[in-house]
Amino acid sequence: MNHVDKPVSFDAEALRRKASEIRTITPGTPAEEYDGGKTVELNPLAQKIALQFRADTYSPSMIIGLLRLVEFLALLTLGYGIHVLYVSMGMTVFYLSVLVSGAAIGVLLLQLADAYQVPALRSPWRMTPRILAAWAIAFATMALIVFFFKSGDHYSRVWFASWFAAGSVYLVLERQIIAYSIRRWARNGTMERRAVIVGGGEPAKELIRTLEHQPENDIRICGIFDDRDERRSPSIIAGYPKLGNVAELVEFARLARIDMLIISLPLSAEARILALLKKLWVLPVDIRLAAHSKGLRFRPRSYSQVGSLPMLDIFDKPIADWDNVAKRIFDIFFSLLALSLLWPVMLGAAIAVKLTSKGPIIFKQKRHGFNNEIIEVYKFRSMYTHLADPSAKAAVTKGDPRVTPVGRFLRKSSIDELPQFFNALRGDLSLVGPRPHAIQAQSHDRKYVDVVEGYFARHRVKPGVTGWAQINGWRGEIDHDDKIRFRTEFDLYYIENWSLWLDLKILFLTPFRLLNTENAY
Repeated sequence: MNHVDKPVSFDAEALRRKASEIRTITPGTPAEEYDGGKTVELNPLAQKIALQFRADTYSPSMIIGLLRLVEFLALLTLGYGIHVLYVSMGMTVFYLSVLVSGAAIGVLLLQLADAYQVPALRSPWRMTPRILAAWAIAFATMALIVFFFKSGDHYSRVWFASWFAAGSVYLVLERQIIAYSIRRWARNGTMERRAVIVGGGEPAKELIRTLEHQPENDIRICGIFDDRDERRSPSIIAGYPKLGNVAELVEFARLARIDMLIISLPLSAEARILALLKKLWVLPVDIRLAAHSKGLRFRPRSYSQVGSLPMLDIFDKPIADWDNVAKRIFDIFFSLLALSLLWPVMLGAAIAVKLTSKGPIIFKQKRHGFNNEIIEVYKFRSMYTHLADPSAKAAVTKGDPRVTPVGRFLRKSSIDELPQFFNALRGDLSLVGPRPHAIQAQSHDRKYVDVVEGYFARHRVKPGVTGWAQINGWRGEIDHDDKIRFRTEFDLYYIENWSLWLDLKILFLTPFRLLNTENAY
């Protein structure tokens, strides 16, 4: 009797809901169980491979976005250049509107023609008819608009035709250059998505083989991590080494630049999947669950695809790709604006620190940055040099004798934090984000990671000069475990709900909320 595989329905939304519950702060839970609070030493092979992937890459979405912008500006420049060379009169509003709308419509139609997909960029000759058709339809659309507005007498037909011809030649030649560049970037690792497979055995082997047979695969598999022993998970799977267990994976992903974790476990192993997610969600990476088993059926929005391989989207990297670019521009602009307005205050603070106590004006403290990296944060020195505590193991308290009289005022008013605008310009900090804590910061002789489950998840984004927790009153001394728990909850809310508008709101409210100096010592 023959058995026919029937499609299996799987509730991906239910799994995602359970996964989201992992992000709830639970008092009293040992943080090491989830966050990798204990220091884990990577084996030599894992460390060597991690160091090979330290350089940043550019995701396909970033490169495609840049290509859209470049093509818009190039088509606009071509039209303008031909106008300057041929049309005798100056640039009129009519010509300018046709130039901008023509270039914009052309890029939009190229998008609708799927000309900005990676497979299309790799095959320029195959896409040439579609690209030229999109550019021709853009000109036909402009001609139709001009006709209905009875504006044909206001423009040069030679200019119009020359722009179309020059744009066609440009698009054909440029796509050849882009195809060559993409092949070169794929070879040298500039444009790739780096992935780690979580889970070994046959499921991992099948997943790797499926990925390798994708014709336009941009996934670079960096290694495999699995808690199981050699019998169930061999040391070499489909030619890739098993680099360690899941605890070591957390350390590996903090040392290397990893984009994605792909969990290769049967969808029926829900308990084990959730146990893995409790350890992995603190990392700033996309977490996907491979769903390539035969006979599975999903709703269209339940999964994404790598080529033709379905993946369940469990967690997304926060503030990625163009959002990250927008946030960086935001940081640079408002940091320069703040420095241009506040330099007299900073100069006065520097003079006061120098004249009232011995030692340097700027105090540098090591703190946790993005992805647990150690960064140096600048502050105006507020303590006597011989009593300073760079590790912040002993928190500053009310009336602390280590703080100078000038330092007490600087801390109360938060003027001591102003040099961190230079950290924001350097890229160590963002203007808005979870406040960076000193690496030895404690609450009642316990490190924060030992107090709060999910504490390291604060580091999935760059720390900030100010943050959502601070404007909601959670600033200053942490003399009770609940204070760091609530601060972490507000930080996680910010990460999950980030937008430029939220950053702008926090930045606007910060000066007003700083007037409350109750907990600032």
